[in-house]
Amino acid sequence: MDIKKLTTGLSVSPQIVAADMQAIKAAGFRAVICNRPDGEGSDQPTFDEIATVAKDAGLEAAYVPIVAGTVTNDDAAAFSDAIAALPGPVLAYCRTGTRSATLWSLAEADSRSVADILATTKAAGYDMTGVVRRIVNGGKTPTDTGDASFEIVIVGAGAGGIAAAASLKARKPDLEIALIDPADIHYYQPGWTMVGGGVFGAEQTSRTMGSLIPEGVHWIKSAVAAFEPENNAVILDGCRVVKYKRLIVCPGIKLDWNKIEGLVETLGHNGVTSNYRYDLAPYTWQLVKGMTQGRAIFTQPAMPIKCAGAPQKSMYLSGDAWLRRGVLKNIDIQFNNAGGVLFGVKDYVPALMDYVKKYDAKLNFFHNLVAVDGPAKKAWFNVAKPDTPVERIEMEFDMMHVCPPQTAPDFIRVSPLADAAGWVDVDQATLRHKTYDNIWSLGDVMNAPNAKTMAAARIQAPVVAENIVADMRGASPVAQYNGYGSCPLTVERGKIVLAEFGYGGAMLPSFPKVVIDGTKPSRLAWFLKEKILPPIYWQGMLKGREWLAKPEKVTVK
Repeated sequence: MDIKKLTTGLSVSPQIVAADMQAIKAAGFRAVICNRPDGEGSDQPTFDEIATVAKDAGLEAAYVPIVAGTVTNDDAAAFSDAIAALPGPVLAYCRTGTRSATLWSLAEADSRSVADILATTKAAGYDMTGVVRRIVNGGKTPTDTGDASFEIVIVGAGAGGIAAAASLKARKPDLEIALIDPADIHYYQPGWTMVGGGVFGAEQTSRTMGSLIPEGVHWIKSAVAAFEPENNAVILDGCRVVKYKRLIVCPGIKLDWNKIEGLVETLGHNGVTSNYRYDLAPYTWQLVKGMTQGRAIFTQPAMPIKCAGAPQKSMYLSGDAWLRRGVLKNIDIQFNNAGGVLFGVKDYVPALMDYVKKYDAKLNFFHNLVAVDGPAKKAWFNVAKPDTPVERIEMEFDMMHVCPPQTAPDFIRVSPLADAAGWVDVDQATLRHKTYDNIWSLGDVMNAPNAKTMAAARIQAPVVAENIVADMRGASPVAQYNGYGSCPLTVERGKIVLAEFGYGGAMLPSFPKVVIDGTKPSRLAWFLKEKILPPIYWQGMLKGREWLAKPEKVTVK
């Protein structure tokens, strides 16, 4: 914990966890306020979890969730009312503490001088210069000047962001680049399927963010609130302004856990799990190991989602574990998919169907999870088959692996960079924005019709880097993205169906068929997934080493 005192009645901190509550009580706090919406991060406990341990410790808890970068004066008033209603002193927390400090600053604007607000927050380690500028300007954040300026600004330090920064530095080492991301930890998310299958330990999939930022790249540890592309400006949490000459947008995708009624309250309990969260993937394996009979449901929401094969990967690895232990005959496996096909590229379906039959899994298409009652072990699905009225059905379960619905992050969806569906609007070949020609995007957040996978970002990063360097020379785009994506489908422990494809479902294998035939289960593909791809990620992709990722040249038509 990193608690910072603002006043005698209020302190703020980054995200707390359940294990912190006794120390919070020992520090004299009588209440906590959560300013972070549930489901914002992949390693974040829910408010209900925090509230439960707070109550057990004799503390009160309040939920005043604020989406990063969207703090309003009404939010500040609600925050102030919550503090007034709670016994003090109070600890308010969010992802980094910045939102909580911002709420306090805005709430105090009528009763304190801006100098006092600045001094108080600065002493606590928070720079509220931008908030004060907003207060002085009647609630608006001016962007004609900035608090910092860079040749290239990258929003998001996930796989795509760090890879793009590293690829740019490899081409032009003197570039002034800033990476904006509030996270302390960086995750190798493709490894979470292996954690849920008992192959990897969770710790193998995480590293500190600071250890991965490329040398010479500035890390701005903050969340983005808004974009003003007409002024070449990014507005951060706390209302600071960062100016750019060229912008790369790659903050990833939002996992919308709250869209399923009752899910947030039961995740990690009552047999409900998900490999889409770092802290829950080990629980998946715990459930699989402990299950000897009953029903296991694996769900998949409507597209788009990241790693569209992940929901069935969990099903296959679980089925394999139960088969090896001799209990599969006692377990009813149900795969409930909101879509109408098992896998989007038909060439790989026959091999997958062999394993569906092997594990005696029932495929239920057009079944969309809408509600969960964890303690009752019940789930409800809307069944929307073509040309048929929607029907809601109830299913009981003993274990349920959930893939959550997914959308673009909130601050992207409301930005001028987004298309009508909320995704960053790019040319699918050059990855350049369709309206703003000094903006590029890659990874899960943009609207090119490719599979949203880490492998896709690995190919996209060099394309973006190559085209930005060309743009700096005054040249047209020189590299194009062919839609490549890869999905190593873990059909059993020790074998993988290595699906590699591009736009339109065109097969794009990386290896000759005599080495790896992606349409068939392969031990070599498993070796690639388990032993080769993690070091390629950590030591290759994130270091600007473009192994098997040489940019494809633009085709002149």
